[in-house]
Amino acid sequence: MHPDPSPADAGAVSVVVIGHDDAAHVADAVRSALGQGPAVREVVAVDDCSTDGSAELLERLAAAEPRLRVVRLPVNSGGCGTPRNTGLDAAAAPYVMFLDSDDVLPPGAVDALLAAARETDAQVTGGLCVRRELPSGREVPWEPALYASPAVVARPADRPRLVRDTLSVNKLYATDFLRAHGIRFPDGRFPYEDMVFTARVWAAAPRVALVPDRVYVWHVRRAAPRLSISLDRTGVGNWRARTHACRTAHAILLDAGEKGLARAVRAKFLDHDLRMYVRELPLRDDAYRRAWWAHTRAHLAEYDAADRSGDPAAPGVLLARVLLASPEPRDLPRLRELAARPSRLCPPYARTADGTPCWSAELPEVTLETLPERPVRLLPLAVDAELRARTRLLRLRLHELYGAVGRAGPLDAEVEWRHRDRAGLVLRRTVPLRPAADGAWTAAAPVPLERLASLGTGAWDLRLRLRFRDGATRAVSAHALTGPGLLRPRATPSPHHGLILVRPYATHGGALALRVAAGPQDARRILTGRLRRWLP
Repeated sequence: MHPDPSPADAGAVSVVVIGHDDAAHVADAVRSALGQGPAVREVVAVDDCSTDGSAELLERLAAAEPRLRVVRLPVNSGGCGTPRNTGLDAAAAPYVMFLDSDDVLPPGAVDALLAAARETDAQVTGGLCVRRELPSGREVPWEPALYASPAVVARPADRPRLVRDTLSVNKLYATDFLRAHGIRFPDGRFPYEDMVFTARVWAAAPRVALVPDRVYVWHVRRAAPRLSISLDRTGVGNWRARTHACRTAHAILLDAGEKGLARAVRAKFLDHDLRMYVRELPLRDDAYRRAWWAHTRAHLAEYDAADRSGDPAAPGVLLARVLLASPEPRDLPRLRELAARPSRLCPPYARTADGTPCWSAELPEVTLETLPERPVRLLPLAVDAELRARTRLLRLRLHELYGAVGRAGPLDAEVEWRHRDRAGLVLRRTVPLRPAADGAWTAAAPVPLERLASLGTGAWDLRLRLRFRDGATRAVSAHALTGPGLLRPRATPSPHHGLILVRPYATHGGALALRVAAGPQDARRILTGRLRRWLP
C-alpha cells in the first residue's frame, strides 16, 4: 500500500486511453484510470474513428466527468501508434502513461509509479504487468525478474534486460522527457509499435525506476471475434511485421551508440520471439512454413557472430543454427520441443564421425560440444509421457543426453497435476525413477482421476520435478506421446461420480494435459455442445 499522494502530486498524471470499435470494454478502461484518484489530472480518450458507438459512449461519460477528454480521429489510423501520439500531444500533466481500451489499471497503479518517479527523479518508471487470461482469470506476470524488487537504474545500458520488456503501457513517463527527445510511436499501421517506442526511450538514456507493484492488467481474450495483434499470428505477415520491428529497434539503439542494448535486442529475439513462433510452426500449413522459414533465414543472416556468441546449445541460438544450416523446413516436432519452456532436446542424439555431439546425422555441422558439460539445471531434459485412460496409469521416460543425465544420477520424479483455471489447485505424488535397458530412466504413477474429478472439472496440466543424486532438482514438462491407443477420450465408471470423462491431449507446446469431466450433467453438456474439444 502507498500513502495518499501529496498535494504536489495531485493532477500530476495524464492517462492516454486509445481504442477502436471497443464499446464493450472502453468504459471499464476509462473508469480504471479515473479511479486512480487525484494524482490523475486527466484521462485523454482517443477514439480511432470507431463505428460501433464507442465515441458516443465516451462523450456521455465525459459529460459527467470533467477529468475525461475525448479526442476523435476523423480517419482510422490502422494501428495503435497514431492515437497514442495524438494523446501524447494533448497531454497536459507532467507525467503520462498509456492504456489500451481492452485493459485496465489496477487500483494504486498510478500512485505507486508516481511515488517512485518523484523519489528517484526518474524520467521513466516501470512496474509489473500481468497477463490475465479471460474468461478464466488466470494471471501470468510479464518479465517478473525485472520487477522483483525496487531498483533505480542510472541508464538503461546498466540493465540490458530492460530491452526484454517491450511494453509501453506498464510505465510512467516524464512528459517533457518524451517531448525533448522527440520520442513517439510509429504512425499508421505498424504492428508491434511498442518495440520501436521502447527502443527510442532506452536510446535516450533516461534514469529508470522499477517497482514490484502491479501497475497494468493486460487482458488476453483468445476467443474474441477480433484477435489482438499479439494473438493473431496465423499469417506470415505478422511474423514479417515482428521481425521488422525487432530490426528497427536494433537499428535505433545502434545509431544511438548503445551497442550493448542493441545486442540485447537480438538476444531477446532469439530467446523469446523466435522460440514463440517455432512452437507454433507444426500448427501451420506447408505454404506458411516455407515462407516463414525463408524469411527467418534471411533475417538471421543479418546477425554477426557476436550476436550468436555464448552457449551454442542455448535454445534460441541452437534454433537459429539449425535454421541457417537447412534451406528447407525440417525436424519441426523436435524444434518445437527445443523451443518450449522449459526447453527439451528430444531424440535422436547423433554424433559426428569423431564423436562430437551434434543436432542430427543430416546436420553434423550443428555441433553440441558444450552440452554434456552443463550442470543438470541447464540441460534441455526430455521426458516422454504416455497415458492410457483405460488403465489410469501415467508412464514416464527420461532420456539420456550424451551421458550427462547418467552422471547426474536421477532418483525420483514428483508428478504434479495443476488445474489450469483455478490457481493453487494441485495434486502431487513422488515416484522413483528406475534405469531401463536402453539407457533411459522410467517411472509409473497412477492418475488420480477420482480426486481430479472431485476437485475440479476442466483442464489439468502435468508438471514434473526431477531429483538427482546430489540433491539438485529440476522442473520439466512432459512430451505427450501420440501413438495408437494414446490420447483417446474415454468414459470410465466411478463409484463416486457414476461416470468420469477423461481426454488426454497434447498442448500447443506438445506437453501432456488432461480434460476431466464427471457425472451425468457434465456428460450431457459435452455431448450436446462441446464434442469438438473432446473428440480427436
